[in-house]
Amino acid sequence: MKQLLAIFSLILLFSAGCGPAYEADPVWPPEPSREFKVQEEVVTAADPMAVEAGMKVLGAGGNAMDAAVAVQMALNVVEPPESGIGGGAFLLYRDGATGRLTVFDGRETAPASASPDRFLVGNWPLPVWGAIPTGLSVGVPGLLAMLHQAHGEYGSRPWEELFEPAIRLADEGFPMPARLQRQISADPSLWLFRDLRQSIVQPARGDEPFMQNPELAETLTGIARGGPDVFYRGALTGEMVRAARGRWPGRSDLTEEDFDAYRPVEREALCRPYRDWTVCGIPAPSSGGITLLQILGVLEHFDMPRFQPGDAAAIHLIAEASRLAFADREAWIGDPGFVEVPQDGLLDATYLSLRASWVDTLQAQEQVDPGLPAGAALDRRPSGAGGDVAGGWPPSTQKETTGTSHFSIVDRHGNAVAMTSSIEAPFGSRIMTGGFLLNNQLTDFTFDAERNGFRSPNAVEPGKRPRSSMAPVMVFDADGELRLILGSRGGSRIIGYVAKALVGVLDWGLPLEQAIAMPNFLHRGRYLELEEGSAWEDRAEALRDMGHRVRVRPLESGLHGIERVDRHENGQAGQTVLDVEGDKALEDWGWWRQASDPRQWPGAVDE
Repeated sequence: MKQLLAIFSLILLFSAGCGPAYEADPVWPPEPSREFKVQEEVVTAADPMAVEAGMKVLGAGGNAMDAAVAVQMALNVVEPPESGIGGGAFLLYRDGATGRLTVFDGRETAPASASPDRFLVGNWPLPVWGAIPTGLSVGVPGLLAMLHQAHGEYGSRPWEELFEPAIRLADEGFPMPARLQRQISADPSLWLFRDLRQSIVQPARGDEPFMQNPELAETLTGIARGGPDVFYRGALTGEMVRAARGRWPGRSDLTEEDFDAYRPVEREALCRPYRDWTVCGIPAPSSGGITLLQILGVLEHFDMPRFQPGDAAAIHLIAEASRLAFADREAWIGDPGFVEVPQDGLLDATYLSLRASWVDTLQAQEQVDPGLPAGAALDRRPSGAGGDVAGGWPPSTQKETTGTSHFSIVDRHGNAVAMTSSIEAPFGSRIMTGGFLLNNQLTDFTFDAERNGFRSPNAVEPGKRPRSSMAPVMVFDADGELRLILGSRGGSRIIGYVAKALVGVLDWGLPLEQAIAMPNFLHRGRYLELEEGSAWEDRAEALRDMGHRVRVRPLESGLHGIERVDRHENGQAGQTVLDVEGDKALEDWGWWRQASDPRQWPGAVDE
């Protein structure tokens, strides 16, 4: 009983700290940037210090994979609530010499002793905010092992050298970013945890909040010199296990053997045509690639280019396509090492045409059920299945958190990285050790895995990877040339954020910068969400008239992408083109411009 009371006390505090962290821009379309800057090599990420770390590596002769290591380590220092070595990631890599795409899966795994009732109290699932700050939420981190493997295959600079920018930032310190200050002020629960108070909540120098993390600098120095064995098979391993097992309530069952057994996985990228483009993403255990490609596969049956950005009719179609895709996500996607994921069937053109036939262009469907794609395991289909649709499996009521960080990189050789990394909720499990936060990624498992006689493909199992929504993508034109690199933060909303931006560029012809800044809207199966304070908030009434259940709320995406610029492009009216001489021949891989989410950085939010 004491443990239950402690958990529910945390729930109340966490719920009190869920206020908005930004203000939306009510102006659409935004004014174009004064300068139209294009470069041979580009890094875009959630913090300028991380961008600088990556650009320094590129400037010293490193490639995109080298820069990815430097950027991620810097993000661990300057953006500790979102990602780091205590969490996991998915990396989509494009080799410039061969054009080969590779997915590196660094998703966390459940302990060997994990059981399906991990987050149940009796027969009742814990509220997600009750499970997050427990040791039970911590999975074996995979980011470091994955990055080391990817760098070993494609990197060109010494591993140790790539840690130098992050170690220097952690050791010397830096002014606390404005976004982190807002996150801290909006979450009173952080004061409950001593390590967080000392390392993140209270640091200051003079009148301005200042961050310095010598413990993390020491940890990163050890990993830089000794490689991932320091993390997975050393003294630090024991420290992480003890920290997770010592958290009360909800002590972890992680062991050092769980860390020693961890292995990253290389997977094939998922690619599917969308009109004249080819969109490539990542496969399960992330639902991001499959669900995103399903949304586009339904939308290609409708004349999206005829709409203007913000038309209620267009938002309606995207919402209905998303509802269909999220229904399939809930029913069929999990860790392919444990369940049969009917990936080919879900992305089959005939199947998606059938799914699109359910969409009414004027009215929202009363109920959306998962379909029965080819290859689906019928012995675990939802009860009531029949015909082409599997009924009886409602959208999940389990809330998902909105942490995570994304960065995109392209180098002068055409190598490209789209990487999304996370410790899950902002501030993860609230467990710090070695100067970094441990993840709460196991809360991505489905808590109530048995419903209506159906076992979720995302049920907890020993060694299993929880389903993710991370969706790093690359887009290729009809000639096979790389045109866009993109991804976002935002939990299960990531899929909707990326879909919105892709429709903006591929259907509406917007520059990537404008497509990212476009007001957010998305549907995850229960509600159509519109961005509060945005220029399209007033579409709510028209969408309700179409039958949608609409919620207007803050939607803080973190989209970061790169767009190829051809020789004939000269920017928009009133812009100055920088870094390109008029008589300079276009290099083999072209020129690139970065685009970052104004809700996160850079932009008016932090200025």
